[in-house]
Amino acid sequence: MLQHNSKVLVLPILLSLAAPIVAQDSCRPCDRTFLNDMIAAYLAAQTLGEPWLIPSVAPNLTYTEQFTPISMSSGILSKPLNITSHRSFYDDVLCTAFMQYLVMDPSHPYVIGTRFEAGGLYLTKIETLVTDQGDWAFNATGYKYWDDQEDWSEIPQDKRDTRAVIQAAGDAYFNRFANVNASVPWGTPCARLEGGAYTGRQNLTANTCDLGLPSTITVVDRRYVVDEVNGVVVIYLRFPGLDRADPEPSPDSHAFRVQGGRIRYIHTLSTCEGHPGCGYNGTGPPPRKRGWGGGSFRGLRAALTTFDVL
Repeated sequence: MLQHNSKVLVLPILLSLAAPIVAQDSCRPCDRTFLNDMIAAYLAAQTLGEPWLIPSVAPNLTYTEQFTPISMSSGILSKPLNITSHRSFYDDVLCTAFMQYLVMDPSHPYVIGTRFEAGGLYLTKIETLVTDQGDWAFNATGYKYWDDQEDWSEIPQDKRDTRAVIQAAGDAYFNRFANVNASVPWGTPCARLEGGAYTGRQNLTANTCDLGLPSTITVVDRRYVVDEVNGVVVIYLRFPGLDRADPEPSPDSHAFRVQGGRIRYIHTLSTCEGHPGCGYNGTGPPPRKRGWGGGSFRGLRAALTTFDVL
């Protein structure tokens, strides 16, 4: 679901949301309404830079940025951000949710992804990936341009895939990274958006995401959000070798739009952990450019091929 920032007073909305969330029975099964209200409250808190405004936080809440535990009061959540647009997806089986949000402030643009876990209708974990200048192929202008062209809306009920089919499509993509014989259900068209680089720019109606994949990389620590209504699986994971300046697997998320069992869109968020360009010294991910399109995928593809990611 794509939503654009509207001129509203966020605090009254937040306060109206907080009471019903807190009042719910802690044993009640998770549902999309709760997850939606949770994200609405989080958006309000992020807009104001006031983490304490988030209701229904478990006493043992885990909050991470780039997969590193920190306090909410010292992270991005404590910084007021003018959020330009956002997408959110809900998994009422795992009681998880994911939100992608864009900040187009010229002084400091961001593309941010946050994964939520809840238990007993209380937030138990918040995992945020903050990408900005210097991260993998980062270009907020290009990211927003291509993101706006895509359709991630609800899928008619009679055309929805099962959650097993949706998750299997995302898993197949990463299974192929370690096994050349693994089959990936590519759709046509299919486009991948990484930082601001877009594989579909040359042919929006017949492009493919099958650009060549590695066969020796095993991603680790997969965590999921599976939204059957929107046909989306979001996978949080650690990606070995993405940052050549860091021997540890890099924090990463991939969001897959799946229709008819086939992958239609892929969005990635990859952080470089303080190593601009993930250690490629300008030879890999393209620099940020002015204009609508942002980074060309040609340079990115060359970089990925260099260390066997494409």
